[in-house]
Amino acid sequence: MAKIEWNAGTLLAPVPVVLVSCGSMEQPNVLTVAWTGILSSDPPKTYVSVRPSRFSYALIKESGEFVINLPSSYLIRIVDFCGVKSGRDIQKFEVCNLTVSPSAKVSAPSVAECPVSLECRVTDILPLGSHDMFIADIVGVTVDERFIDENGKLHLEQASLAAYAHGEYFALGKKIGSFGYSVRKKRTRKPRK
Repeated sequence: MAKIEWNAGTLLAPVPVVLVSCGSMEQPNVLTVAWTGILSSDPPKTYVSVRPSRFSYALIKESGEFVINLPSSYLIRIVDFCGVKSGRDIQKFEVCNLTVSPSAKVSAPSVAECPVSLECRVTDILPLGSHDMFIADIVGVTVDERFIDENGKLHLEQASLAAYAHGEYFALGKKIGSFGYSVRKKRTRKPRK
């Protein structure tokens, strides 16, 4: 397979596309972020990278809190809208008919329509160029009860989460494996008597 040298850039894909809610219950805001991920599992740490010129930047910096909401693919039109419209000009929760929901551990609101919300408290801000990275502890998680079975297992594959790749949105689809499946021992069948 031949490869062609490409310009250095942000071609890591797919990445999660999330709705980041910030502000307060009385004055909520929501923006779309694709520059996010997990930094550590113990302690649980995440980040969002936001341009300092964005309206939400000051809200997150001032409060030190935000919520990463994982949207289902049916919300993708709203996700896109929240990424191109500014909270300086409109109240996006209201315009998009999103429900402002109180978070369990932080003062920033959550988006009720999203199946998972990660409540975050900023620990560091790292200037990186076009964006500043808000590094945060994940201090709380809420999950839509529809995706938890009677044994307490989370079935996130049923949430139809969305992803972003090179300017386009995708619905996550078919399961192709699970962590560690390539090295698991195969079950041996007991001989029949």
